[in-house]
Amino acid sequence: MADVPEGYKEIPPEDRAKAKVFFDRGKTVAGTGNYEYAIEMYLQGFSLDPDAIDGHQELRDISLKRKASGGKAIGFLEGMKLKRPGNDDKVNMLNAEKLMSYDPGNTDHLQSLLQSAYRGGYFDTVLWVGPIFQKANADDKKPDFNKFIVLRDIYKGLKRWRLAADACQYALKLHPLDMDLSTELKNLGAQDTMDSAGYSKGGSFRDQIRDMNKQSLLLTGDKDFADLDAQAGVIHAAEAEYKANPHDPSKAMKLVDALEKTEHPDFEGRAIDLLQQLYDTTRQFRYRQRIGLIHMKQLARMERSKREALTLDPKNEDLRKEYIDFRRELTEFELKEYEMASDAYPTEMRWKFEMGRRMFSLSNFVGAIPILQSARNDPKFRNDAGILLGLAFLNAGYLDEADETLAILIRDYQLKGDDRSKEMYYWRGRVLEQKGMIEEALQHYSQVVQWDFNFKDVQARIKRLKSTGGPTA
Repeated sequence: MADVPEGYKEIPPEDRAKAKVFFDRGKTVAGTGNYEYAIEMYLQGFSLDPDAIDGHQELRDISLKRKASGGKAIGFLEGMKLKRPGNDDKVNMLNAEKLMSYDPGNTDHLQSLLQSAYRGGYFDTVLWVGPIFQKANADDKKPDFNKFIVLRDIYKGLKRWRLAADACQYALKLHPLDMDLSTELKNLGAQDTMDSAGYSKGGSFRDQIRDMNKQSLLLTGDKDFADLDAQAGVIHAAEAEYKANPHDPSKAMKLVDALEKTEHPDFEGRAIDLLQQLYDTTRQFRYRQRIGLIHMKQLARMERSKREALTLDPKNEDLRKEYIDFRRELTEFELKEYEMASDAYPTEMRWKFEMGRRMFSLSNFVGAIPILQSARNDPKFRNDAGILLGLAFLNAGYLDEADETLAILIRDYQLKGDDRSKEMYYWRGRVLEQKGMIEEALQHYSQVVQWDFNFKDVQARIKRLKSTGGPTA
C-alpha cells in the first residue's frame, strides 16, 4: 500500500455493512423531521465506520436542514463536555461531528473534526471535511490565518500537494508579504507536478485500497464470503423462479427467505426492497412487518457486538454508555414496530405483550399497565404478562394492585419451583415488604430460597428483614 500514507486506518467491510443500517435508519427518521434522533443514528454508524463519506455528507445535509428549520446549537454544558479532548481520536472526532451537526457553520468544530480524523487515520473523512472547512473559513468575516495553515499541514501529511497549495494560497492572501509562505506555495506546486502518484486527481483512499487488493474478500470478509458462497445456489434458484413468475407472492417470499438467511446487510437490503415493492403494490401489512423484523435482527446483531465489546473491556465507561444508549434506541425501535403490528392485528395479543415488555423496559410503567392487562387475557401470555403487570403496578406505586395481581397468579399457577413461580413469589415478597407486611414477605422469600438458594438477592433480604424487622432497600 505504498500509495496510501502511513497511518491510514482501513475499516473492515463487516463494520461498514453494520454502519449502513444506522445510516439508513437515520435517513428515514430525518425524513420525518426528527433531526436529533437522526443525528444520533448517524453517530452510531460512524462509531463503526468513521470514514463513511456518504454518511458524513448525508448528516451534514440533515444538520443544515435542521438549522434552517430553527434548530439551536447544542447546550452549553453538553457542549463543554464534548469539546474536552480525550485520548481516543475516534471519540474526539465523533464529539466534534456532533457539535458540528448542531452548529454546521462553526469553523472551530470543523477544525476539531478535521484534526481528530487525521490523527485517527480516517483520511477520506479529512478529504471530505477539508474543502468545507476551507470555504467556511474563507467566507468568514474575519478568516483565521492559522486555520488555513492547519489545513495546509494536514494536506501535506497526506501528500495531497494541490490541496495543500490551495490552502497555502488562502493563507498568503491574508499575509501577502510573507516570503516564506510564498516560497512554500511554489514548492507545493512543483511537488504536485512531479508527484507521479497523481494525488491531485483526487479519489478516495478506500478506493485505492480496493483497487490494489483486487479481491472480493475485501468487500465481504472470509466468513461472509464462505457463507454467501454456500447459499449462492439457493438464492440463484429462488431468483430464477421469481423472475419467471414475478406476480406470484409465494415466489417473491421464497426469494426473500433465501436473501434474509444470509444475514448479510447487502442481501438483507435486497430482501427489504422486494418486500417494500410488495407492500406498495398490495398494502398488505405482513410485508411491511417483515421489513421491521429484518431491521430488528440487524440491530440485535449489533447489540451482541456491542455487548461483547463491553464484556471484553468492562471498565470502559464510553463503551458502557454507548451500549446503554444503543439498548434504549433498539427498544424504542422495537416498540414502534410492535405498535404498528398491534394496530394491524388488534386481536393478536402477542404484539400487545411485546409492546408491554418494551414499554416496561423503557420505564413507562403506567403506559404498560393497560397493554399488559389486555395481553394477559390470552392464555399463552397470562403468566408472563401477569408477572410484568405486577411489576408495572409496583414500579408505578400501586402496591395493593401489584399485591393482588401477583397473589392471583400464585394461586392459579400449577407448577411450583420453576422459574415463573420463583419470580411470582419473589416479587410478591418485594411488594409485601414495601407494604410493611414483613412476616408475609419473609414467608414468600423463604419459599424462594428453598427452591433456589442463590435466586437474585433473596438471601440478603431474608437476613436483613430478620435482623432489622423493617423493609430493605
